[in-house]
Amino acid sequence: MSGRSATSESAESASRQNGYPPDAPHVRLECREIRVAFAGVHAIDGVDLQLERGEIMGLIGTNGAGKTTLVNVVSGYQRPTGGSVLLGDRDVTRWSPRRMAGVGVVRTFQAGRVFANLSVAENVEAAIVGVGRGRREARSRARELLAEAGMLSRSALHASALPHGEVRVLGIVRALSTRPKFMLVDEPAAGSNEAESERLMGLLSRIARVYSIGLLVIEHDMSLIMRLCDRIQVLDHGKTIAVGSPAAVRSDPAVIRAYLGTDGGGTDAPLD
Repeated sequence: MSGRSATSESAESASRQNGYPPDAPHVRLECREIRVAFAGVHAIDGVDLQLERGEIMGLIGTNGAGKTTLVNVVSGYQRPTGGSVLLGDRDVTRWSPRRMAGVGVVRTFQAGRVFANLSVAENVEAAIVGVGRGRREARSRARELLAEAGMLSRSALHASALPHGEVRVLGIVRALSTRPKFMLVDEPAAGSNEAESERLMGLLSRIARVYSIGLLVIEHDMSLIMRLCDRIQVLDHGKTIAVGSPAAVRSDPAVIRAYLGTDGGGTDAPLD
């Protein structure tokens, strides 16, 4: 995204109305020349990335491309070998996950990471209390967010009773409850059926627009990514090979070669 769009301005207004802090709407999350090496092998090799509030950006690539490693660096779970992570003009490189969450950068995990023995509502309340809110506020806010996610009827169920797709949604709601500015979402649709993926896409889109949250989404479901995202960044062997709109990335020859191992037989066939 570039410039100040009407969508961005309306998202900030809605953010205030929904109880989210309107501070620093122009803050950008940025990676500069990130490098990560394991035993001399470069998992990430000089990657730049920019994410604005209210923007949905897809991060794609074949297995081993470096997607999760990059997200781990941004969220504080992996220390880079080199490069910088910036939140606005603040250098947050090598900050801990807890400290990153404190300034509004959170992530979700493929496995969901919920408390199986707590109810759905208690899972969300625990996340809210964990960032310093009172129990009364936590109960009220949890109810609002579960309603937003279409899970209010599940409030009293133990998390262990939820189907796989709803565990992923609960993990996203828990992250949302901490009032982030940026959310890094790791394979939210993995293992979901078509209906669950559609529901998830609607939820992520609302989160970005209503709360002015920048979303970085790792996902192998190309149909979801192409329809959901404003921009897509493609990694291959730890390097960025393309950044742009879904339409531009879909037909990029370098992306097609990375995914298909070919130049498409001399054609410009798009990535499906």
